[in-house]
Amino acid sequence: MDDEDNQRTGLAAMVRNWGYQTEMAVDGQDALEKLATYPVQVIITDLQMPRLDGFGLLKKLSEEGSAPPTIVLTTHGSIENAVETVHNLGAFWFVEKPIQPHTLEVLLERAAQQGSLSADRERLQRRLANRGELDEMVGRSAVMQSMFAMIQQVAPSRASVLITGESGTGKELVAQTIHRLSPRREGPFVPINCAALPETLMESELFGHEKGAFTGAAERRAGCFELAQGGTLLLDEIGEMHSGTQAKLLRVLEDGKVRRLGGKAEVQVDVRVLAATNKIPEEAIRKGELRPDLYYRLNVFHLALPPLRDHREDIPAIVDALVRELNKKHGCRVTGLDPGTLLRFDQHDWPGNVRELRNVLERAVILAGQGMIGLEHLPPELVSPAASPLPVSDGEYVSFRVGTTVGEAEKGLILKTLEHTRNNKTRAAEILAISLKTLHNKLKEYGTS
Repeated sequence: MDDEDNQRTGLAAMVRNWGYQTEMAVDGQDALEKLATYPVQVIITDLQMPRLDGFGLLKKLSEEGSAPPTIVLTTHGSIENAVETVHNLGAFWFVEKPIQPHTLEVLLERAAQQGSLSADRERLQRRLANRGELDEMVGRSAVMQSMFAMIQQVAPSRASVLITGESGTGKELVAQTIHRLSPRREGPFVPINCAALPETLMESELFGHEKGAFTGAAERRAGCFELAQGGTLLLDEIGEMHSGTQAKLLRVLEDGKVRRLGGKAEVQVDVRVLAATNKIPEEAIRKGELRPDLYYRLNVFHLALPPLRDHREDIPAIVDALVRELNKKHGCRVTGLDPGTLLRFDQHDWPGNVRELRNVLERAVILAGQGMIGLEHLPPELVSPAASPLPVSDGEYVSFRVGTTVGEAEKGLILKTLEHTRNNKTRAAEILAISLKTLHNKLKEYGTS
């Protein structure tokens, strides 16, 4: 955007040569009209123009909450105005005329990345509001909505994050989501499972090694820190790492430099580090499994993932998302779970959390092939052949003697279900498929309301 024809067309031609699509405007008013139909990631604008100048345009866009990253072009005499524009109106940067092409190219690349990230965030916010989804994560429950909000807050920063939770709760998925929502999303995401490697190989995997550093080191190899340069490194099951290696890791985190095994020179690395563990950190520290200094260095931001049994209301949404994924993977046409199977899923404790749920669903999708998944498609350990279709909790079933009246059986079922839900009447009514009012009336009738 520039009112001088030669400046405007020359700049547009240069930007197009860098691989960008461009649209030109002669002033702010012209830009506003074009922005209504031409979505952009970055604005490059002069400040002084007729009708509506660059300052006025940015002020209007900022008030509407629709200002993309903006690079301000300025002459020597208007640098003060440019600085004010950047500071007060949130412009991305300013460039003094005459323009240095290399400087502008670098700034434009960074501004475009920021613009793309903002667009991704808006898209994810819409999905989160409409369907309870954040990237590949699903959940409408209060606990998961709170988790999504914290992920969105920490993702754009450079802060280290410690992710805790039981096995199968999705710690690596959270780490991937943080990476994809961060400015580093174009860089590599490198996970390393600290529990899967013996102590003798862990340092080599993390820091790399030079040729001949140890027996079998036939060539130089970069470690995970170098492989994750410009991106994100996930240290999964950090509590399983040997204490000596933890000390060396702490030093790398503090000074940002690694030295390959057998090497003399240090290599500067720019890596964001995320860590995950299924242990309770305080207990791991007390047992000597996790160094306190490393814990405090990693625990800048703590995300504690809840087990699936603590947000059962999310099971239907998670099932829907997984069935879509598994249909695509296996070429099936499963439409969902029948009511009895969904009830069984709701009542199971899921000790393996979402990982167990996914494995059960994958088997069921393959067996069913199409249509609805029924109890016959579940593994035997999930549904006992002798089980009633109305189990109260995993491994516990309601049974009655022959001759029990319908009224007595109903009372027993209601009271046992309340026991299972720890007297959560709303939850019990949902399981029993009756209204809350009906449940209260029954309890009043039994004299236990």
